[in-house]
Amino acid sequence: MRHVYTASFILLVVWLLCACGADTAMKKGDKFFALGEYYDAATYYKKAYSQTAAKERPLRGQRALKMADCYRRINQTQRAIAAYNNAVRYKQADTTALLHLGQLQLKNGSYRDAEKTYLQLIDSLGTTEARLQSPRAKNPKLSSLIAVGLESARMAPKWKAEAEYSGYTVKKQEMFNSRRAEYSPALAGDDYDQLYFSSTRNQAKGDEVSGITGTKNADIFFSQKDDKGKWSKPEPIDSDLNTDQDEGACTFSSDSKTMYLTVCSTDPSYPRYAKVATAKRSDASWGKATVLEISRDTLSTFAHPCVSPDGLWLYFVSDMPGGMGGYDIWRAELSTSGILAIENVGAPINTPGNEMFPTFRPNGDLYFSSDGHPGFGGLDIYIAKTTEDVEDEDEKEVKKGAKDDSNTTKAKSTSLPAYEIEHPGWPLNSAGDDFGMTFEGLHNRGYFSSNRGDARGWDHIYSFEKSEVIQTVKGWVYEQDGYELPEGLVHMVGNDGTNKKISVRGDGSFVEEIKPGVSYVFLGTCKGFLNHKEELRVEPVLESEEYVLQFPLASITAPVLIDNIFYDFDKATLRPESEEALDKLVALLNENPNVTIELSAHTDNRGSDQYNERLSQRRAESVVRYLIEHGIAADRLSPKGYGEGKPKTIKRKLTEKYTWLKADDVLTPEFIEALGDEEKQEICHQLNRRTEFTVLRTTYGMFDAEGKVKTQPTKPAKEEQPEVEDDLW
Repeated sequence: MRHVYTASFILLVVWLLCACGADTAMKKGDKFFALGEYYDAATYYKKAYSQTAAKERPLRGQRALKMADCYRRINQTQRAIAAYNNAVRYKQADTTALLHLGQLQLKNGSYRDAEKTYLQLIDSLGTTEARLQSPRAKNPKLSSLIAVGLESARMAPKWKAEAEYSGYTVKKQEMFNSRRAEYSPALAGDDYDQLYFSSTRNQAKGDEVSGITGTKNADIFFSQKDDKGKWSKPEPIDSDLNTDQDEGACTFSSDSKTMYLTVCSTDPSYPRYAKVATAKRSDASWGKATVLEISRDTLSTFAHPCVSPDGLWLYFVSDMPGGMGGYDIWRAELSTSGILAIENVGAPINTPGNEMFPTFRPNGDLYFSSDGHPGFGGLDIYIAKTTEDVEDEDEKEVKKGAKDDSNTTKAKSTSLPAYEIEHPGWPLNSAGDDFGMTFEGLHNRGYFSSNRGDARGWDHIYSFEKSEVIQTVKGWVYEQDGYELPEGLVHMVGNDGTNKKISVRGDGSFVEEIKPGVSYVFLGTCKGFLNHKEELRVEPVLESEEYVLQFPLASITAPVLIDNIFYDFDKATLRPESEEALDKLVALLNENPNVTIELSAHTDNRGSDQYNERLSQRRAESVVRYLIEHGIAADRLSPKGYGEGKPKTIKRKLTEKYTWLKADDVLTPEFIEALGDEEKQEICHQLNRRTEFTVLRTTYGMFDAEGKVKTQPTKPAKEEQPEVEDDLW
């Protein structure tokens, strides 16, 4: 009998120790949970659950519920489902737990199980499917999420079967991926040959493992594509941008000089809230990230920034008060002084669920991820397209009437656009989380991130491409006889109503989408230079096509070479092959009607000064006669022959062709003689024999006899030819 008492005593002690150990583990788990460190919290909740006696069913169910909530937050879907099922088995699952279980079953691709869970949830609420969307529903947000989840569970298999109609090709990109997580890729560079993304791989800074995810904190990594199209091995950005804290989900301003990113600081005693930060690039190096104050709210998350194509708005994600659900997409008006205004983008984008990771395709379509719209499960990618192209006639009349009121027009220009939501289907979307789109220019191809097929819930980078017929125009604005003009501006006007001002990139280039059946006029401009106009008629095509335009701008402060002007030997007679260059000069003068020029001809130093001066004068007059015969007013032209009196001054651009010359070299007789080499000397003589023009005035015809600015006559509209302002210079 004594032995029986001893055994009972031992069991009692073991039970008490387990109970104490379980309670201690729960307290530690609760502490980590309050700090948002869900990985560490799950570890202690699991320990507490395993130490809780099976007969204590309610307590085991409560602890399973907490464990499930942590697994859900760190994307360990299968563990979370198992834990929620235990909570259901022990009758501790409330409506929120059942909702999360259904969402996780969708994310796991278990659509039949998800349907059963949603039907069980509807029954527990004492309602019916028909009443879920009723305006009288007691909890409209919960009812909406249940209805969306049930529709997804029933329709996802059918949508997946229709994958052949989506047109997307998706491939996992192993060259960017590791044994940890990679997410939110972002293409950058004028040729989209730079890829930035966030990763928790071992090369990230810091030695500590995050209590939130169980991996290292994320850093931003970088890969460069070479001339053969091969990407380099990703490396962390080697600057003060990356720290031992979290940096992720980056995007760029239109000029690629400012990075917007999400940062999350570390605090062992306080919950961490993500913030949006900015970093500036100096040369090829990124500076330290600085938090951007969007709001003074310190208890809300601000994350996943992106900049609208026009550069006027910063879109971001937040759970701040005033939203429609968990996380909503908001936007803030940008200015040089900071944030001006904040607004929620509203329905139909935002829902009672979570909307995250907004990004723009350059054509203006807004891509985002959501679990609040019908989909395959987890976060699905959706496309928000403006409804301007699908307005009915009544809407057009309303807008037309609104334009008559200046106050109404101003309000329209700053109001949110109206959107239609499109689900791009499988395989761009999957049962897992799909998010973080980035596009290779105007084409429907690029990269995104997804945790599909990863049992650990870690994200990886995938490529996507959808075949579309896209017509684009690519142009370069540069100084005639010189280099690119990054300060250039191109006016794009089409007879379909298109009217854009396009800022060129750092290399003077721009790329824009154009539409078949439309006639366009492009006017290249830059301060200190004459305009240059190009016209383009776009015809329908069966395959994508890119048109290339050049905008060489003539300086108004320095002589401009007229290349390919040829005269008969020792005469002033223009040769036929000169006509192409002269016709371009005629077009230039017509495009810049307020300009007067000096037309100058120059010779080499062989021959007498008097002879060379007379010959050059006759040649200048020959060019002027040609221009007058082709419609240019005589009083806009001043012929001048300089003979050998003004030897050529070398521009830097010319030194690329003749490497033995230097910028600002003057080809005087002494300079040429000192060269010694006969071939080089002959090249210098050829360079001195040239025809140029210099802008004298830019106000020709602008003033009347009294010195007042003339009123420009109204020109009749041409049916097929759009017009741009002709007073720009």
